[in-house]
Amino acid sequence: MATQVKLTSMAKAAGCAAKLNPATLDAILRKLPRQTNPNVLVGFDTNDDAGIYKISDDLALVQTVDFFTPIVDDPFLFGQIAAANALSDVYAMGGRPISSLSIVGFPEKGDPRFSSKSSVAAWQK
Repeated sequence: MATQVKLTSMAKAAGCAAKLNPATLDAILRKLPRQTNPNVLVGFDTNDDAGIYKISDDLALVQTVDFFTPIVDDPFLFGQIAAANALSDVYAMGGRPISSLSIVGFPEKGDPRFSSKSSVAAWQK
């Protein structure tokens, strides 16, 4: 059996502290082509928690993808935190969560059962 490692030991910085600073992110995003589709109601220009795409006059899709490094060592708790963080982005935009997409990073070395606990916790949210 592989050795169990602390989640936080696999990251140089924890949570949002591991993200690019706003000025660097803005410099990168500024180089991308601007959205010209009139159905894109909220794009990356507004630095919001999620994007919004108009599907019909009375229906829009609130979409977000979140990824951050571990802030706790317990994989189940980290999965719950990650799910709550992604859900909060949808709620912040006035949306109602009906589906989800998870980005999960599994360590190359380590017990796969340990890594899957965070996914199970997120799915239960």
